[in-house]
Amino acid sequence: MIAKILIKRRFKEGHTPQIIALLNEIRSLAMNQPGYQSGETLTQIGFPHNMVVISTWRSIEEWYKWRDSSGRSQFESMLEVYQDGPTSYEEYLLGSPLHSE
Repeated sequence: MIAKILIKRRFKEGHTPQIIALLNEIRSLAMNQPGYQSGETLTQIGFPHNMVVISTWRSIEEWYKWRDSSGRSQFESMLEVYQDGPTSYEEYLLGSPLHSE
C-alpha cells in the first residue's frame, strides 16, 4: 500500500543555501532507494523557515528501510545543526481502512 510521509522542520534563520543543498542531496539519495516514488518540499506562507517534505513510497516498509539507513541518518544529523527544534514525522497510507468496517 502506498505510503505518504510528512517530514516537518523549523530552521534557524541565515542558513538557507546550506539547508537547500542538504535537502537536495538527501532527496537525490532517496530517489535511488527501492520504493521511492516522489517528493516535494513546501515552505509555509509567512513562515519561510518552516518546511515540510512530502515523500511518496510504494510501501511503508520501504520507507522504514530508508528512514533507518545510515546514509539518511548522516544527512539528518547535518540538517539538525540548522534546525530550531526536532524533526516531526507523520506517516500515512493511501486510502481509508474505514471502508472495511
